[in-house]
Amino acid sequence: MISILSLCISLGSLSLVLAGPTTCKLPSPSIFNTSDIPLWQVGKDICQGPPDVYFIKHSKGKGLGLFAAHDLEVGDAVMREPPILKIRPPESIKGAGYPMAAITKLVRTEFNNLSSDAQAAIMGLTYHATPTEKENFDKLGIIFRTNAYNTGNEIGLFPKIARINHSCRPNTSYYWSEKLNKRIVYATRPIKAGEEFSVSYIPLLLTWEERQKRLNRYGFTCTCEACAQEQVAMQASDTRRLTINKAFVTFEHQLHLTPPKSRTEKEQAVKNAKASIQLAELVQQEGLADYYAKAYRIVAISHARVEDWEPAAVWANRGYELKFMEDPESVHTAEMHHLTSNFIASWESELNRTHRHHHR
Repeated sequence: MISILSLCISLGSLSLVLAGPTTCKLPSPSIFNTSDIPLWQVGKDICQGPPDVYFIKHSKGKGLGLFAAHDLEVGDAVMREPPILKIRPPESIKGAGYPMAAITKLVRTEFNNLSSDAQAAIMGLTYHATPTEKENFDKLGIIFRTNAYNTGNEIGLFPKIARINHSCRPNTSYYWSEKLNKRIVYATRPIKAGEEFSVSYIPLLLTWEERQKRLNRYGFTCTCEACAQEQVAMQASDTRRLTINKAFVTFEHQLHLTPPKSRTEKEQAVKNAKASIQLAELVQQEGLADYYAKAYRIVAISHARVEDWEPAAVWANRGYELKFMEDPESVHTAEMHHLTSNFIASWESELNRTHRHHHR
């Protein structure tokens, strides 16, 4: 059993380590701080790391890639890059996405305002297109389609981040910071010096076959560690991913803190709490770090519904740590901060009641 004191000490001493010697103090939910102060008012600073985190070199079968210049820990920043250009997209066409001609026109306008070096950086990016598309479409538009990312209500192009290759079990993730006007890439697991950085281009809770179909639009067949497994291991991986996806959908309408009332509801809530632990274990077993926080939130809320406050607090804190790494100022981080504080407070009240009962 984890004591509430040790959890609070752990929370109080936790640091988010970004690339380089600087560390950021993580705002600490505790039994003494259960207010609704927004997280962005508690810890406003985002630490900056040195630029020599990565180097670019040839990646076997993938063209150029980004590789770690030194060891990184979970939460270390890989890069923070502003968009070299961005556009506000036109209305999308149902079933067909954004009209290519309109997108290309918008991109061309922004492109023409850039320096020659910036233009060269964009035109040197890898892209994929069918022979017909190459013949009929502007190359610039195809490059943008292949490499662009959503940036809030706009779509941006990030030449350095575009060099990061895909993996179905990536070691980094990213988020868009409106405040900094940068896309921030950070490590989601320990990375060794010389290891290639990878992100995901597609949703990952799909079978191997479905993932390969999605990746066809990028013009390559994925050979990452998840896709290069033997058939038996591959089938087990497919089963885990589909099970995780189904569980996320099933839990979606049950993620509230209203206590169960009837006996049947209580029995189901207890079963859900047990199933939530199995879900988190599956996500960890599959190594899908992008989904850890989502799974941990499910475990925390599921246990809170049955008033099992110790695991509720512990798992909420794990989700909070990950959400803080992902984006310190997001509403999701603030929510996990609030849940952790409340669950710790409930856990403390439960311990106090038990203590008073034993001393009557």
